[in-house]
Amino acid sequence: MPNTRLALDDEPWRDLPPQVADLLEAEIEPISAEILESIAREVPEYSRRLEGRFGRGIRRGVGEALAQFVALIRDPDAGRESGREVYLALGRGEQQVGRTLDSLQAAYRIGARVAWRRFADACRRAGVGAEPLSLLAEAVFAYIDELAADSVEGYAQAQAEVEDVRRRRRRELVALLLSDPPADSGDLAAAARAASWEVPTGLAALACPEDALARVARRLPPEALTTVVDGEGCVLLPDPDGPGRTEALAGVAAQVRVVLGPTVAPTAAGESWGLALALLRAESAGAVADELSGDRKRREDPTLLRVDDHLAALLLYESRDLAVRIAARRLAPFADLTPKARARMRETALAHLRHDGNAVAMATEMHVHPQTARYRIARLRELLGDQLDDPDARFELELALRAEPLAAVV
Repeated sequence: MPNTRLALDDEPWRDLPPQVADLLEAEIEPISAEILESIAREVPEYSRRLEGRFGRGIRRGVGEALAQFVALIRDPDAGRESGREVYLALGRGEQQVGRTLDSLQAAYRIGARVAWRRFADACRRAGVGAEPLSLLAEAVFAYIDELAADSVEGYAQAQAEVEDVRRRRRRELVALLLSDPPADSGDLAAAARAASWEVPTGLAALACPEDALARVARRLPPEALTTVVDGEGCVLLPDPDGPGRTEALAGVAAQVRVVLGPTVAPTAAGESWGLALALLRAESAGAVADELSGDRKRREDPTLLRVDDHLAALLLYESRDLAVRIAARRLAPFADLTPKARARMRETALAHLRHDGNAVAMATEMHVHPQTARYRIARLRELLGDQLDDPDARFELELALRAEPLAAVV
């Protein structure tokens, strides 16, 4: 008889004498019946009759397990690959019907308990000694652990397959939402059902760099649709003004600069995405100032750009060729100034337009003495003349002052 080992071994059945296989083989049929009865009695999820596809799987699994265990004792080098699919399939089946692995693991434990008891009785009747019996117990439970591991693997495979399908359907749904012309509402509803996504009353597109998309997605609720579009990270966020959304967006903004498009109906998602993408690219090109211009509203977070707060900057960026031409025409009188003087006159001109030439208000904005502001106004009139009084010229002048930085990104 080979040396027995008391320490746990990955394949303890290798040290069992082959004669044990002959003793156990005669017990397979009655043990199978007892295991099935015990599982049906003790596992609530399996208390129904073991019939149909499910029942066939369990019956085959029990029979295959016992036969393969005996075969491994007889020939340890035969391996288990030929029978693994049975236990992989049992794990996949549990995932597909929406159960956890708890019931199947309980069934494995019951099977091991019944098999060990019946095997031990048979061996004792045949006079098998204590050491082989101890090794047999180790072998039974190590073998059951392997079967359970196979089912865990099958369960994980099924989960991965479901997740792959879900991701693919959600990518298809995003493509449909962003399609031009907009998708039919019926087609959109069907695609949403296939992707397990509830069509919201409103959504907003969020744009971010592609390499930041995973970090952004982790901060947003699971109903947010995420993918890569046109080389940038794209998120379609349902109900962006709903409960918890402000906190979620703040968490995103703490990680990376992002752009949030306007809230629109789902069939207009492409419009929100187009604006968000355009502003993201404008910001990346340096065409969006850190502070809001015009209405001078304060942003909620310095790394969250909202399209509706930057429409003028976006308009100038999208029409930058024309805007730069306007700037070249209206700001030509500044061309011969030194860079420092030109910057000073640009600041003065913007303040003049905002405050309608009020020297005190201008001085406050520019942080200078009112007399200094008056001096600058006089110099500004020397350079620009009647432009400061003509409404059309003033409009173009303000466009020019806002557009001049775009010359570097045209």
